[in-house]
Parts: sequence; structure tokens; C-alpha cells
Amino acid sequence: MAGFALLLTHLSLVAWVSLRPLDVMWVNAANLTPFAGIRADLALGPLEATRRIGEGLLLLAPVGVLLPMAGGRIAVSFWASLTRTVTAGALLAIGIEMVQTAVPGRVLDVDSVLLHTAGVALAHLAVVPAFRARLRRPQGGPRQGSQGGSQGSERGQGTRRSREGRRNEWAWESARRGAAPLREHRGRDENPQGATPTIPRVGIAP
Repeated sequence: MAGFALLLTHLSLVAWVSLRPLDVMWVNAANLTPFAGIRADLALGPLEATRRIGEGLLLLAPVGVLLPMAGGRIAVSFWASLTRTVTAGALLAIGIEMVQTAVPGRVLDVDSVLLHTAGVALAHLAVVPAFRARLRRPQGGPRQGSQGGSQGSERGQGTRRSREGRRNEWAWESARRGAAPLREHRGRDENPQGATPTIPRVGIAP
């Protein structure tokens, strides 16, 4: 919702900047030759060329970020998102240039369409992929951590069980070994004096 509101705000600003009439004495002819206007700007010097070309790139550049933000989708193909955004930016730039033919002081310039579209593409490439990757990262992190924690707890339980089993075996073996000497000792104590002596019979005289 916030991305859609920001997109509308930016488009309103673009319409005000691009479609307001200009009070000028004369205007140049329409430019229908690609890169002719850019070459003319470069001939004016580095500062003037940078200003004019930079204005063309920056006018619709926020659309490259605000349009995917308005869509609200995170898991989307990189090329599909780039294609949709650049196509929408190009159509928007063409629409602006077509409407400008009816605005006093403004003419059609094909290089403006190229610069606006390039600005949308550059802004999208610079911001959107990294931003989406950052939003997707926390969703996979806790899940992997929970799996690691569960595996660690299972390993810990298995270790404790094995230790308890070894202790029980050791106690049982000790008890079994100690029982045998006890039985032998008891068997010896049952007849400590040996066999009972017998007295032979003596005859009695008449």
C-alpha cells in the first residue's frame, strides 16, 4: 500500500514537471532520430551535457523501484521483474512524450524516451534485486536454525542414552561378578566343622 501511494505521488510530480507549459520565445523541432539529441547535448560541454542527460535519467528512475514495491511480491524471477518494470517505464515515457506535443513550448524527443527508460532500468538493477534478497533472507534463517537445533538435541539425547546404557551394563556386570564369590562363601559357611563324627557301637555283656 505504501509503495502504491509513493508511486502515485511520484507520477503526479512527473506530470507537473513534464506537462506544464513553458513560456519561451521559440522551440526546437521535434527530434525523431535516436541519439541525435544526446550528441547535441554532449557538444554543449561536460557540465551542460551532464545536467541534461542526468535530468533525463532521473525523471522516471524512481519508477524502477516504486513499481515493484507497489506489486508487493518478493519471490519473483529477476528477468521477469526487470522486463515488466522496463516495459512499463518505456510505455510511461512514450505516453509523456505524446502528451507533450499538445503542451505549449514542448516537443517530441525520442532521446527523452530512451533516457527515461534507461533510468528506470538502472534504478531497478541497483536497488530491487538486493532489496528482495534481503527480505527473503530472514525467512530461511530461523528454519535452518530450528532444524540444526533439533538435530543437535537429538544427538545430545542419543549420547545421554548411550552413556546410561553403558552405566547399566557396567553395574549389571559388577553385580554378576560379585554374586559368584558370595555364593561360594555361603557354601563354605554351611558346614564349618566338616562331617559329624560317628561312634561305633559297643556290645554289652550279659
